[in-house]
Amino acid sequence: MTHYDEIGVGYALGRRTDPRWLAPVLDALGPAASVLDVGSGTGSYEPPSRRVVAVEPSAEMIRQRRPDAAPVVRAVAEALPFAGGTFDAASAVLTVHHWRDWRRGLAELRRVARRQVVLAYDTALHNDFWLVREYVPEVASLERSRPSAPEIAAFLGASSVVELPVPWDFTDGVFPAHWRRPEAYLDPAVRRSCSALAQTSPAAVERGMARLRADLESGRWHEEHAELLDLPEWDAGFRLIVA
Repeated sequence: MTHYDEIGVGYALGRRTDPRWLAPVLDALGPAASVLDVGSGTGSYEPPSRRVVAVEPSAEMIRQRRPDAAPVVRAVAEALPFAGGTFDAASAVLTVHHWRDWRRGLAELRRVARRQVVLAYDTALHNDFWLVREYVPEVASLERSRPSAPEIAAFLGASSVVELPVPWDFTDGVFPAHWRRPEAYLDPAVRRSCSALAQTSPAAVERGMARLRADLESGRWHEEHAELLDLPEWDAGFRLIVA
């Protein structure tokens, strides 16, 4: 059993494809006709109109895939069941930080595909998110244990690294998605869609949510974060890495 078999229940409801991120992912894949989507989850960023094979270790995530999603193989990134050079490109969207051995997994991407497209994030910038800094600082230790986008780019010898800012009305419920909509984090369903919160001590999260609720009711949050309220997008550290 993977940890997503435990925390992934209802994942597809909160993690919906946002076209503003899908477009740069498709651009990064270039002319690739065949794509291996590693750690594909429910298939949010699988490219249409290409031959796609998905790899996903979690039975719970596979269960939530749409009927028209790409065929999926249950396997892990560190041991892809394909011959070398099978695919034109391999993608890994917001998954590398969950791998047991991320370097081995990235080496597997290089082995099976000529082009690698990885969406990851800078863990230092994630830890500077107001929700971590002010309300659930326990998340920081988890993030520090995860591979950061600059490390991933260096390991792959990336040809490009593109910043993907988070729009204020982002539809994919990644951890910092609600940076301008703080009340969203009071919803347990929203928190379950964020692995950083789902994998943090429930007591620590509840303490943080109690403080956030109080600050929202008093107006303190809006006073202290007024500079965010007019921003159309914000850099939470997400980077699209191409090699």
